[in-house]
Amino acid sequence: MKKIFTITSLLVLMAVAFVGCTKRSYNNGYDETDYWLRKESGVVVYSDDYCPYIVIETYNGYTVVRNLGYQPFEGDEIYGDLSRRGVMDLYNYTDNSITRGEVTDYWLSYADAQYIIDNLCYTYGKSGEKKVIRTNVPKNAKRTK
Repeated sequence: MKKIFTITSLLVLMAVAFVGCTKRSYNNGYDETDYWLRKESGVVVYSDDYCPYIVIETYNGYTVVRNLGYQPFEGDEIYGDLSRRGVMDLYNYTDNSITRGEVTDYWLSYADAQYIIDNLCYTYGKSGEKKVIRTNVPKNAKRTK
């Protein structure tokens, strides 16, 4: 009886030790890009070094986002919840990176987006020059790190 208990205990201990030594990655090979590509997409049509606000052209119009992370470039393709207000994560497909931003206005016409950017970014620039939102901005090629 003692031998059976000792052998069983050793086998269980060895099994636990071998199972604990397996190598697994954190995400088990799951690519998060598929999650983001199902979200709403748009192209950055206004980005300025002196202003934390960007304008994204979407299918439904223009969206104004206050950047809380790094500043994307004009032409970058952005995925995320672009049709509701609030602070949320945005996926930059061109850079393959995630940034944080606050959607302040959405579904705007070109004139409305231009008016909002002029008022929001007036104090950030070095001069009082009018900010211009570009139209027909081509998407940037995907950058690799």
